[in-house]
Amino acid sequence: MNTSTSWKKSSHSGGGEGNDCVEVADLDTHIAVRDSKNPARAVLTFPSPAFRAFIEDLKEHPHR
Repeated sequence: MNTSTSWKKSSHSGGGEGNDCVEVADLDTHIAVRDSKNPARAVLTFPSPAFRAFIEDLKEHPHR
């Protein structure tokens, strides 16, 4: 994964160092997701429209 990629972590990622979360990066046509505890390991990518639809559904139905 490109080291110049700007990774973002949720403000709700837990106490301490905030490593109880995933990080996301906007790669224009895709969204990359990685484990904040193991950032050098595998990265998952999703088409941007599909990831955005997933996030919107989570916002509408947070207790699913």
